Amino acid sequence: MNKLIIGALLMTIFFNSLSDNIIPPKNLDYVSFPKSEKKSKGMKVIKAKEDIKSISLENVVYTIKDNTPLHLNILYPSFEPSEKNKEKYPLIIYIQGSAWRKQNLGMGVGQLSRMAEKGYIIAIVEYRSSDIAIFPAQIKDTKTAIRYMLKNSEKYGVDKDKVVVWGDSSGGHTAAMVGATLNEKEYNDEDSQLDIKAIIDFYGPTDISKMNFEPSIQDHISPSSPEGELIGKVNVLENLEKVYPTVVMNHISKEKYLPPFLIIHGNKDRLVPFGQSVLLYDKLKEENKIVEFYQLDGADHGGAPFWQEDILDIVDKFIKENLK
Repeated sequence: MNKLIIGALLMTIFFNSLSDNIIPPKNLDYVSFPKSEKKSKGMKVIKAKEDIKSISLENVVYTIKDNTPLHLNILYPSFEPSEKNKEKYPLIIYIQGSAWRKQNLGMGVGQLSRMAEKGYIIAIVEYRSSDIAIFPAQIKDTKTAIRYMLKNSEKYGVDKDKVVVWGDSSGGHTAAMVGATLNEKEYNDEDSQLDIKAIIDFYGPTDISKMNFEPSIQDHISPSSPEGELIGKVNVLENLEKVYPTVVMNHISKEKYLPPFLIIHGNKDRLVPFGQSVLLYDKLKEENKIVEFYQLDGADHGGAPFWQEDILDIVDKFIKENLK
């Protein structure tokens, strides 16, 4: 018998012996799946903990408008909802600042993951940029994103009765406008009613016609300014009729319900003057709305001061108080 035939027979015997040890795949849930009993000498064991840091699900398409897919980055407290974790979490809808231009959805993930760890699902929203769609597209898109997350609450582990909207800079303006126009037809692309428990505005513009009435390092008036582009690439002060609906205070009145507001703004903000938040706070107080306002002494436009632990604790406490 030649060597090739002998080799083939030996291989056949070997594989037949292996097949006796094969365990067919079986679709088991996490609880039923067995732990491995394999061990090595000197191996060290660490207990798995699944409640320490967040994970993210990126580039989830929530809608398509103007032939533009719009995305969410979704942060979880520890791991994605699954058969081993049926717990529901409050939802924070976060709008990243971008001067209403194209957003970088990954910009705040590192900071926001610290909030997710406190027990929230955070959906970072991409809206149509101002070069694709002018105001109020950004407000409509954010509300579409909220409805997407609510419609898919089981999939994403969302508590549908606990929704908060938070944004910074232009995203703060969008968040405030969402709260001030919640179920008004002209600011919604869908009909279903929304219930938002709280609004958080980090250093957002509130009246774009008054931005350059205070010191700033940026032009807020010309057609090429972020504010001019928001209303159609026109001069802001020459088009006050287009400015009017963008002004958050114009949507606040005693008879209208608004969710509670939390406003935080630095008094050395070089882009969005601190007085923009003063305007909003004073109007909310005048109309007997619930609002908390913090001046962050020495803070510029965004950055590390807004993510220091005592600020996150203020945000966390505010949310929890308004989710009761």
